[in-house]
Amino acid sequence: MKILLTGGNGLVGKNIREHKDFNSYEFLVPVSKELNLLNKNDVKNYLEKHRPEMVIHCAGKVGGIQANMADMTGFLFDNLQMGLNLISSCQELKIPKVLNLASSCIYPKEIGANIKEEDLLTGLLEPTNEGYAVAKISVLKHCDYISKQFPDLSYKSIIPCNIYGRHDHFDLEKSHMVPAVIMRMTKAAKESQESIVIWGDGLARREFMYSEDLADAIFFAVKNFEKLPQNTNIGLGFDYSIKEYYETIAEVVGFKGHFEFDLTKPKGMQQKLLNIDKMKELGWKSQTDLKTGLMRSHDFYLNTLRG
Repeated sequence: MKILLTGGNGLVGKNIREHKDFNSYEFLVPVSKELNLLNKNDVKNYLEKHRPEMVIHCAGKVGGIQANMADMTGFLFDNLQMGLNLISSCQELKIPKVLNLASSCIYPKEIGANIKEEDLLTGLLEPTNEGYAVAKISVLKHCDYISKQFPDLSYKSIIPCNIYGRHDHFDLEKSHMVPAVIMRMTKAAKESQESIVIWGDGLARREFMYSEDLADAIFFAVKNFEKLPQNTNIGLGFDYSIKEYYETIAEVVGFKGHFEFDLTKPKGMQQKLLNIDKMKELGWKSQTDLKTGLMRSHDFYLNTLRG
């Protein structure tokens, strides 16, 4: 099967490319110069030329709380434009299958735990990443509508929890929590700093899955595409507090100092834990425990620093 992978140079895309099953398919992995997802003519021309049988849409503008709050407009516009350009072009050219990558931030902020796919659009979004969430919801619903309206087209979405791991983006201002903390704490350990600041009280809970596990889930979804529900959560089924993530990272990088809590900073949702019953029923579950995943992520970061 010929598959177009968007976002092939991102965190998820690179883990897909390193997966053991990658060479079992004919993958198209264009860089942005070859395929500009913000230009619909480029998208349609590329699809018309290469005619993939499936599209896996992983491309997107991503970042942590700081980045989202600083550029709400960009996170909304870029992700919406890329997604709608791609999905509508696939529909117009009758590309038979699309696997769209959504995000757990699309769910209402009040639910907290046991978040089911049916909870979508039942409440207010978390304001710190609302722009990104609105874009992801719109693209997911576009896939829903096309699948209902056109019986020959099957456009489905997977909804992963937070992801970290090899090929993460390490940037103190723009990164998600785990890579940012790995950077800060590695530096603090090297310099024998006495303390590290945690945004909020450290009690908010998050579900972070290792990136190789998400890549494995995506290949599982490709192999079981017909059985896959229209929208499917992918996660661990359990979570940790922010403080527990900091404690484990400290153990991994050798940080011996203490934590300080900045209660003036935003902490996001208090809890965001997915119900993963649908994926479990299909027979998939994650394999990498937290400490192992963080050790591999730290090793990747150190190797990146060494050049």
